[in-house]
Amino acid sequence: MATQLKNLSDFSNTTIPSGAPYRFGIVVAEWNAKITGALYGGAYQSLIDNGVLADNIFTYAVPGSFELTSGADILLKNKNLDGVICLGCVIQGETRHFDFICAAVANGATNVALKYEKPVIFGVLTTDNEQQAIDRAGGKHGNKGVEAAVTAIKMADMAAQLKTD
Repeated sequence: MATQLKNLSDFSNTTIPSGAPYRFGIVVAEWNAKITGALYGGAYQSLIDNGVLADNIFTYAVPGSFELTSGADILLKNKNLDGVICLGCVIQGETRHFDFICAAVANGATNVALKYEKPVIFGVLTTDNEQQAIDRAGGKHGNKGVEAAVTAIKMADMAAQLKTD
């Protein structure tokens, strides 16, 4: 089914484990604040709705999406967390800046995850225009922040299960 025809934040076909035992960091880019604020609201509420205690959610803002990976690294170095959710929005402009930022953040999140052996979730919208971002930050295509939170819970739960096996 084409993306334009579905809500990407529908988890009715999967089981989401309880987030109660876990602690998460959320790093949010201040750039495109209207969009990243909506992503954050979705992520935070999804963590709460799935059992994560408010006291176990640590939120920090960074200037832009490029700084998300550094923020995730600092969080994992200084807090005992089960994962970090990176939330940002990069909208295509007239230059290649978009390509460099998107690639750097995606690669950086992967590198931080591997460095700490903890999930670092890429909740960054990479859209052609602002309307596409709005549609994915609580609009007709759901909320990528919700998806990032569910992914964080599922990955933390997987790591915990494998530690006990």
